[in-house]
Amino acid sequence: MKVTFYQPMHSVLKDYIEGYYFIEKDDHQKPVKYLTFPDNYFIVSACQDVSVTQDKGWVEITRSSSENIVVDFVFRCSVPTEIFYRQSVNEVTVYFKPLGIYHFFNADKSEDLEQEILLSDFTDIMSAVLKESDRRMQIEILENYCLSKFRPRDLHLAYTLLNDFETEMNIEEIAKKNKITRQYVNKVSQRYLAKPASEFRKIQRFRNVLISNKKSRNLTELSYEHLFYDQSHLIKDFKELTRISPGKFFEHVDTEKNNVWLFI
Repeated sequence: MKVTFYQPMHSVLKDYIEGYYFIEKDDHQKPVKYLTFPDNYFIVSACQDVSVTQDKGWVEITRSSSENIVVDFVFRCSVPTEIFYRQSVNEVTVYFKPLGIYHFFNADKSEDLEQEILLSDFTDIMSAVLKESDRRMQIEILENYCLSKFRPRDLHLAYTLLNDFETEMNIEEIAKKNKITRQYVNKVSQRYLAKPASEFRKIQRFRNVLISNKKSRNLTELSYEHLFYDQSHLIKDFKELTRISPGKFFEHVDTEKNNVWLFI
């Protein structure tokens, strides 16, 4: 399966979008199955001429005999998810950074985003992208669309909490710093990040370890550098978020790649 990742070309988009994945259809491709792991991005995918079956922790994609565009949303991924492509397909996926998606759509909370996107012209644009054979033109169509939708929004408190979640402060301390209650911290986190503060922080610690592991293989160092209580805490979270220990994870997953997947 040929998967290519691109960072945004336009400078305005780089602050809000992590990048785009393109998957290309190949009639010689054998079925592919892999595990993808929790993260805090808001992910919107569009597949061309497919049938999609899914449940919690499991997605199966099969080619369809009829022409269609299937748009899929992942705003809260908290468990490892098994992805099974019975045949390769044409697909494009946009990875929005936390809070980034709100600068392109009007929704004021995460639970309203999916409906707004489905009622917009997003599917038509994704259809145009997938029908275009030239990659440069595909990215140009996608980015021109995003730029046409972009608008600044006042999300000051949400961004402040997002930054605070990366510090050593606990939730009580974050609430006190921002002169709000612990309950309100979680309310804002749930509203805009689609998950409670504790869950967001757990996944963010995990993702930060994946990035840092490119430089270090020492689990003790990784534990303390990324706000885990100790190595046991890191191992516990890894097993919960990946199903395997950190040692086996780093042995079988290439964290140098943008797509951190475990092929099975």
